[in-house]
Amino acid sequence: MKIQNPILTGFNPDPSICRSGEDYYIATSTFEWFPGVSIHHSKDLKHWELVSRPLNRTSLLDMKGNPNSGGVWAPQLSYHDGKFWLIYSDIKVTDGQWKDAHNYLTTCDTIDGEWSEPIYMNSSGFDPSLFHNPKDGKKYFVNMVWDPREGHHNFYGIVLQEYDHNQEKLVGDKKIIFEGTDVKLTEAPHLYFIDDYYYLLTAEGGTKFDHQATIARSKNIDGPYEVHPENPLISSFGHPRILLQKAGHGSLVKTHTDEWFFVHLTGRVLPKENEPLLDPRGFCPLGRETAIQRIEWHDNWPYIVGGNYPQDKIDGPAIKEQPLAKAAEIVDFDESILPLDFQSLRIPLGEDILSLSERPGYLRLKGRESLTSLFTQALIARRWQDFTFEAETKVEFNPVTFQQQAGLVNYYNTDNWTYLNITHHEEKGRILDLMVLDNLSFSQPIKGEEIVLGNSEAVYLRVNVEVNDYYYSYSLDGETFKRIGPTFKSYKLSDDYIRGGGFFTGAFVGMCVQDNSGQRLHADFDYFRYSN
Repeated sequence: MKIQNPILTGFNPDPSICRSGEDYYIATSTFEWFPGVSIHHSKDLKHWELVSRPLNRTSLLDMKGNPNSGGVWAPQLSYHDGKFWLIYSDIKVTDGQWKDAHNYLTTCDTIDGEWSEPIYMNSSGFDPSLFHNPKDGKKYFVNMVWDPREGHHNFYGIVLQEYDHNQEKLVGDKKIIFEGTDVKLTEAPHLYFIDDYYYLLTAEGGTKFDHQATIARSKNIDGPYEVHPENPLISSFGHPRILLQKAGHGSLVKTHTDEWFFVHLTGRVLPKENEPLLDPRGFCPLGRETAIQRIEWHDNWPYIVGGNYPQDKIDGPAIKEQPLAKAAEIVDFDESILPLDFQSLRIPLGEDILSLSERPGYLRLKGRESLTSLFTQALIARRWQDFTFEAETKVEFNPVTFQQQAGLVNYYNTDNWTYLNITHHEEKGRILDLMVLDNLSFSQPIKGEEIVLGNSEAVYLRVNVEVNDYYYSYSLDGETFKRIGPTFKSYKLSDDYIRGGGFFTGAFVGMCVQDNSGQRLHADFDYFRYSN
């Protein structure tokens, strides 16, 4: 069996993999998107299905007001003592000298069950994880420590402390066990005990194109740790022509067939158009994705099979392939809950904002704040997962003021989006308009040439993404579509473009409603289609 990378397409970074019997699970970061944490399941490491978003209530995760690319960073999932353990951060400050990072633990007997109320762990830094030590039966907590002092590198080192689950708190002394290599920005610690060695896996070099995974080992859990003689374990930095860039942050798993694999963050770059290979290095609108590599061991050190850079295709484990049914392209909103593919921003949307029952067969969204709000948006969206796809919805909306909009949005964050929307004009009445926010620069590219909709009951809205470009179109009968507005550049919805780079999510496409008049006017969406 061959496995083609990436295995989790679209924005699915910072993978943490664990095994329960013959079942495999990967948890990935969701940042400001709610519910928090994406968990995929597989039987063969090749075919993966989204099965849970565990942080699905505000007692577990309340991100109202969180900054762009704040929220849930680098969750860690483990299975021990007959249950799942999920460690996660809620990042409240991202810019400037501080990172306010609050770290929590929640547990559940089943991956898709009701997760326990959170146990607060610490706030000393991000990327926490929990290690169940088979040698002494204790549990240990590790995270990077953030240092805001002038003249100090912000990444102080990896701290270790015992966790007592009976007391539900960290106990004993804290110790810095690893300060990283000269690559610095040492984060994402994961501990393993394998053949009498403790292995400390970290990520270094930041999460852009110079990212890497670093591994070190020790006979003692608190060190000292010696670094792999051929470090890094993986990096794409020296291989600008390969498909999988940004390789780094990841975790290890041993299969029930006694084989080792490594899942890791990666990014696929848009094809270059008359640009130099290295500057700019590239743009990844699908965000940071998850890939998998086979591991071999030499002298008690792990190595990536094929070299310390990511392979596009690998040999899978000695497990019978178990393919999944193809996901439905059309969501018709006939169920009582939304599919897991869809998320909102920062908070859950209650019946006062989102309803699937007020008009059966429709998603009803009631207008709230603008697309620039960090608080309450009536927005439901899903990831871009392909370089080429078409998305479409049918919406009914009758605005009475220019302060009311509803429609189809392609969204990166509150500072960057394009929006095809139904709104109202004092002289033209009900119209179809385009709005664009490009690193906070606002424009209306069809101003003065808006489409007058008149009394048409429903409007079909569509976007076509074609690798480097995307464009909108509309229809009043669902059959004949007309293009509207300019062609947009996909790269402008990427981590690498936002404020010159340094953000962490990816492009989304979805439905939203705004009502800055306060009337909370609703729009009804009949279906949503995503076709690749």
